[in-house]
Amino acid sequence: MSRIGRAPIPVPPKVQVNWDDGNLVSVKGPKGELSYQIDPELSLKLEDGTLTVSRPSDSKEQKAKHGLYRSLVNNMVVGVTNGYTKQLEIHGVGYRAAKVGENLVILVGYSHPVEVQPPKGISFTVDGVDPATKATKISVHGIDKQLVGEVAASIRRVRKPEPYKGKGIRYAGEAIRRKAGKAGKVGGKKK
Repeated sequence: MSRIGRAPIPVPPKVQVNWDDGNLVSVKGPKGELSYQIDPELSLKLEDGTLTVSRPSDSKEQKAKHGLYRSLVNNMVVGVTNGYTKQLEIHGVGYRAAKVGENLVILVGYSHPVEVQPPKGISFTVDGVDPATKATKISVHGIDKQLVGEVAASIRRVRKPEPYKGKGIRYAGEAIRRKAGKAGKVGGKKK
């Protein structure tokens, strides 16, 4: 039983949801428009401001697809109404980021600055330095949840946080497992 698949999707009044016979779902709202091809075997029904996704049978495969595609359609509705944001933090002495035009320029200890160009539908903001943690905050904004997550992950991959001092780019609130450094020579033999 897919409890996620059976949950109705609330559609705000300013959002339009349309689909064709092949189940190409397009959602249009105040922030933009998204479309996604869902499984043609699933059926959609819109009534009284709620959208329901139903499956033809109770096979294991259909149950899995039911929950997946219901979540994808729900993410599209939320994306065109509110949008999505992923926050990143840059930790380290001299590590910083700046926005140049639409691009994000990151200085994280390499011999050159790393420039990240946003794909269509994605924007960056540099929120400045947090005085408590001394970390530079970056936000990735967009209406496509999957694309926002992918862009945030690619920025994090520029300099992953290292386990000894915790320097690098991490998600906001991400806990980094720290390792102890070298113990040094303690009671060893002299040569």
